[in-house]
Amino acid sequence: MTAPPPPAAGLAPPISWSDPARAVAFERWLTAIAPAQRLLPESVRLASADASFRRYFRVDSNDVAVGTRIVMDAPPDKENSAPFVQVAQLMAEAGVKAPQVLDWHQADGFLLLDDLGTQTLLDVIDPARPEANLPHYLEAIDALIRWQLASKPGVLPPYDRALLERELSLFPEWYLGKYRGVAVEGMLKERLDRAFRQIVETNLASASVYVHRDYMPRNLMVGADGGLGVLDFQDATYGPISYDIASLLRDAFLSWDEEFVLDVTVRYWEAARRAKLPVDDDFGSFYRAVEWMGLQRHLKVAGIFARLTLRDGKPKYLADTPRFIRYIRTTAARYAQLTPLLRVIDEVEGTADATGFAFGRV
Repeated sequence: MTAPPPPAAGLAPPISWSDPARAVAFERWLTAIAPAQRLLPESVRLASADASFRRYFRVDSNDVAVGTRIVMDAPPDKENSAPFVQVAQLMAEAGVKAPQVLDWHQADGFLLLDDLGTQTLLDVIDPARPEANLPHYLEAIDALIRWQLASKPGVLPPYDRALLERELSLFPEWYLGKYRGVAVEGMLKERLDRAFRQIVETNLASASVYVHRDYMPRNLMVGADGGLGVLDFQDATYGPISYDIASLLRDAFLSWDEEFVLDVTVRYWEAARRAKLPVDDDFGSFYRAVEWMGLQRHLKVAGIFARLTLRDGKPKYLADTPRFIRYIRTTAARYAQLTPLLRVIDEVEGTADATGFAFGRV
């Protein structure tokens, strides 16, 4: 194994680069914008990395009022930064606190952003005291409604049938086939296909608004000024209004009992109706839509987490897969139409007796 190349001259040691040419381009860009942006390039250090190919650095300013800035490293051959820039502007116009794009070197995929802080909503939540977290969730609801009220068709990519089906396909391909070693064929495939068709049709029946697509506490920032900031919005679409509230309350890294989930969902629904957003007039119908939308998301994420482990070498995400399997089972058990899906899950996970059909192994 060869040692990684040294960091570019003048940069703090925590940053490593697999591509020396990219390290040079980064230093050249940062040095060039430093005077106008009042940055201290020698202070750059890694802030975080996510499930994509993006990395985030933090850099100090020589202006006390500014404090720090964030630099996004998004290699253009792997990440398209244009949607991030577009949605950041849409959020600002909607009155939602999101990172402001201060500079964008489009050719190399480097962005300078303002810094929303280091504390996520997930960091401050107390899982043992649901009621103590209600003010945070009400703030998240308020920001979500402002975002949805700004919605216009034709601005963001549609969350349409093709995208829903493509996302659902990640579950049989990556979770069942490549992670669990299950051959998705025959009766098993027929039952999954039938369940997936029902899920897609149900979700397409919801009215469309702007959809963040990962609206959860880990992507919501608690700032020093008390305002709630929103991150990780580059995959936003125009689609089912049920999606983001399902994402908020059926989190990848945090689970609540149903009483709290219902309470917050009712509060969102009431606020959405007051705001004249296109939610169902009947809460029971709306909650069903949220559950079915959440089910689609859980199936997708289980597939994504398996792919991150097997393809991208990021196994930490798979540790949270049991949470998603529980979400899937809970929803599938509640609706008779989803019984075949429940049986598939139980057979694969060993959570119930065999249900009359066997899976071949790859």
